[in-house]
Amino acid sequence: MQAATGFLMGTALLCLPAQAAQPRIVEVPNGPAFVKFSGKTEVDARSGQLLRTDALLRTTKPGRMQVMLGTGRQFRMGGDAQLRLGSSSVELLKGSIIGWINPGTQTRHPFTIKTRLATASIQGTTVFIEFTDSQFKIFSWEGKVLVTTRSGQRFTLNSGQQLLLDLKRVEPDDRVQQDDPLAVSWATPVVIAEQEVERRLQKSRLINGFSIPLDTLPEIERELGVMAPSP
Repeated sequence: MQAATGFLMGTALLCLPAQAAQPRIVEVPNGPAFVKFSGKTEVDARSGQLLRTDALLRTTKPGRMQVMLGTGRQFRMGGDAQLRLGSSSVELLKGSIIGWINPGTQTRHPFTIKTRLATASIQGTTVFIEFTDSQFKIFSWEGKVLVTTRSGQRFTLNSGQQLLLDLKRVEPDDRVQQDDPLAVSWATPVVIAEQEVERRLQKSRLINGFSIPLDTLPEIERELGVMAPSP
């Protein structure tokens, strides 16, 4: 009877949904980098620091950091960047980010990176997003990136493709800050030349300069036929 009871309890535990781990900062190779929890004072970010949903992360040049969400999805942010953590997504308020899902990860839900202009969804993909006062850029380092704009347009980026919005060409009366998504005219994605892709890979401070190489770097090199600099 005790054996049967133990078996049933074990089976029941196996049927329970797995609990997501607590998000944490993996590495801060350069400061300044900061963390702010709701109702608390902003503090310096540090490697290994545990985070919570709704935490506000910020870097200023030359600051950089890598973060792992509770779902295992990861991202690196840097420069003059600011973002807010969600449970399985992030909201980029400004700056640059690379987000990815480790190769071979079994997941039914995409990793989404939101901005006030568009949302990028990835699943087994590596995406770069840059959001400044002058431009909004989404680039697929490898795999498919699904982009949905606030006006309802949808784009699919494949490896080496970029979606670019020149915010300097938006008329002053139609600035996106006025919450008018229809004021933005999106161009179709374009393929970036191999020489430019290689230059970006060589120069990227979100790909290079961390103690551990990007998990998807072999896929990027294979997909685009370029090589990252040796550490």
